[in-house]
Amino acid sequence: MDRRSLIKNAGIAGVLAAGIAPAVHAQAAVRWRLASSFPKSLDTIFGSAEMLSKTVKTLSSGKFEISVHPAGELMPAFGVVDALQADTIDMAQTAAYYFSGKNSIFAFSTAVPFGLTGRQNAAWKDFGNGRKLLDAFFAQYNFKTASGGNTGTQMGGWYRKQIKTVADLKGLKMRLGGGLFGEAMAKLGVVAQNMPAGDVYQALEKGTLDAAEFVGPYDDAKLGFNKVAPYYYYPGWWEGGADLEFFINIKKFNTLSDENKAILDAACKVAASDMTAKYDAYNPIALKKLVAEKTKLVAFPKAVMDAGYKSSMEVFAEHEAKSPEFKKIHQDMRAFQRDQILWNRFSEYPFNQYMNTVKI
Repeated sequence: MDRRSLIKNAGIAGVLAAGIAPAVHAQAAVRWRLASSFPKSLDTIFGSAEMLSKTVKTLSSGKFEISVHPAGELMPAFGVVDALQADTIDMAQTAAYYFSGKNSIFAFSTAVPFGLTGRQNAAWKDFGNGRKLLDAFFAQYNFKTASGGNTGTQMGGWYRKQIKTVADLKGLKMRLGGGLFGEAMAKLGVVAQNMPAGDVYQALEKGTLDAAEFVGPYDDAKLGFNKVAPYYYYPGWWEGGADLEFFINIKKFNTLSDENKAILDAACKVAASDMTAKYDAYNPIALKKLVAEKTKLVAFPKAVMDAGYKSSMEVFAEHEAKSPEFKKIHQDMRAFQRDQILWNRFSEYPFNQYMNTVKI
C-alpha cells in the first residue's frame, strides 16, 4: 500500500506510528484559511474545524496548515459560499442548508424534513449516490464537500408558549436554520427567520422571536435559550441527522499534492468522527441539567407531526415539479432511505425499543 492510501485509510495514530509524516518534508509549505459560519463558543461544531486544522498540521509535520476563523472574523456567517466562489478563502465550515435561498438543493447536503438520520446520511453520501450527486451540483459554486460531523437527530426547539395544536403555530415567529423545513413550517403558519446562532438569544429575550431551534441540549444550553423560552420540544422532524460540512475550494484543492489531498481527506474524517462522538457524549448530560433547571421537556403532539409531514411532502412535490435536478436527488435519497428503514426495522429499532423497557 502506498503512502497516500495509508494516510487516507488509517487513523491519525496509525499514520503517526507508521512514520509517514516526515516523508512530506520535501514539499513546499501550504497555508490555507478556513472561514466558519459558527462562533468559537460552540466547541462541538467550531471544534470540528479546530480538530481538522490540528490533524492536518500534525500529519504534514507543519508543512500544511489551515488557520480557522470564526463567524464574523473574515466575513459574516453566511458569506462563505460567495467567498469560495470568489477564491478569497480555501475552505469553509458551515451547514449547506443555510444557502437554500441560492438553490433549494443545498438543503440535501445537511438535512431535509423527515429525511435521513446521521448514519443513514453518511451511508448515502459515501456509499450511495449522495456525495456524487451533490458535489456535481456544488461544482458550479466552486467547491466540493466533506463531512465535518453529524449532530444526530436534533431537538424541536425552544418556545415561549406551548404548542398544543397546529393552530398554535400560526403567526409564530421562529428562527429556523434554513432549508426546506422553513417552507414546510410556513405552510403551517410559522413566520420563518434565518439568523446566525449568536443573534438568537437577544431576539428571544426581546420577543422579536417567539421560538427558535438550533441543535440540541449541549449547544442550546451554551447559548442560554432555556433562560428566555421555557418549553423545549422534540423531536426535530426537520433534522433527523444534520450534517455539518467542510466546503473545499475546488481550484485550491486541485493545486495540492497527492499527499496533501490524502492528508486533508483523513483529517476531515477525524474531525467528523470527533464531533459526532462529542454530541452523543455531551447531549444526555446537558439534557438532564436543563430539566433540573426547570426546562419543560415536551413531545410534539402527533397532530403537529402529521401536519409537518403533510406540508413537507407538499414542498418536495412543488420543488420536484420545478427542477428535474432536485427531483433526481430527492428521489435517490428517498429510495436509499426506504432500504435503510427496512433494515432498521430488524436491527436498531427493536433493540432500542427493548432497551427502553428494562432497567440498566
